[in-house]
Amino acid sequence: MPKATPSQNLSAWIVVSMLVMIAVPVGITLHSLHTPAIMTVPDPNPTPYGYTWSLSLFVIPIIVIAWWFFPGAGVEVPKRSFWRTIWILVPLGFGLDFFCANRFFTFANSGATLRIGAPALGGNVPIEEYAFYLSGFIVILLLYIWLDEYWLSAYNVPGYAAEWQQGQRLLRFHFSSLVVGAAILGAAVIYKRFRSPYLQGFPEYFAVLVMGGLVPSMGFFRAACRFINWRAFSLTIFMILLISMFWEATMAVPCGWWGYRQERMMGLFIGAWAGLPIEVVTVWIAVTYGTTIVYEVVKIWQHSGSTAKQAFLGIRPQA
Repeated sequence: MPKATPSQNLSAWIVVSMLVMIAVPVGITLHSLHTPAIMTVPDPNPTPYGYTWSLSLFVIPIIVIAWWFFPGAGVEVPKRSFWRTIWILVPLGFGLDFFCANRFFTFANSGATLRIGAPALGGNVPIEEYAFYLSGFIVILLLYIWLDEYWLSAYNVPGYAAEWQQGQRLLRFHFSSLVVGAAILGAAVIYKRFRSPYLQGFPEYFAVLVMGGLVPSMGFFRAACRFINWRAFSLTIFMILLISMFWEATMAVPCGWWGYRQERMMGLFIGAWAGLPIEVVTVWIAVTYGTTIVYEVVKIWQHSGSTAKQAFLGIRPQA
């Protein structure tokens, strides 16, 4: 007799529990290190074009998924939903880079890049920054779609048009998301005020990341929750976190591809990982969560056959 599968709401909490189950013991273990690990690199440019080549961590999975996994499995990608999601998220990423890159990050090792400057407030940033945002959103979305449509397809929603009740609206306030987001941000503010090495100021970067996950969740979680393949989401987020930890802790920060302006962080730094701020982990959770919600909402809209005004606001045309 097959076992009953958990509800979508319960599945969401199971994913949160999985993250906490790993994060707590990792945090306890890393906190036991009282002398931060410092990697000394005598060569001023130990990784020529290192940042440029490291983008293959995103580019190669994109190629493999798009040109091998999808055709080989006979998976039909919802192209309109995919590209509309990319056209929403990538400009937001570019905007974040333009307005905030020089405020939150440093780029000490120009030899790790192509030395092509891209525009940003406060001075140019490496062109790799914009390639990073473009390829990052694409690989997260492709990975989630492949897991949802093929590898873990037994847990997706097969008929969006049948599941979505006409007359409902996608934009519906989700109070719990606001409470959770406010609690997390409040804890970051308190930590910075009383425990951070930089007691003054506001945890700006952490606040931006919380908002990146909070805004889509607060507006669309109620509509998207039952359509999200939470098993596909959980595997996506763990794979992206694995790439991130390898990328930043072992190469990027020790070799100076980019660094963090510590005074604008929460102040919780991981000594065993070259002093990485906790925001390094938070960014991938927020981005993957926000990307998944936006994609599912766009997909519901596309399957509803309604105009944007009808689908998002529930406004029906007058007879």
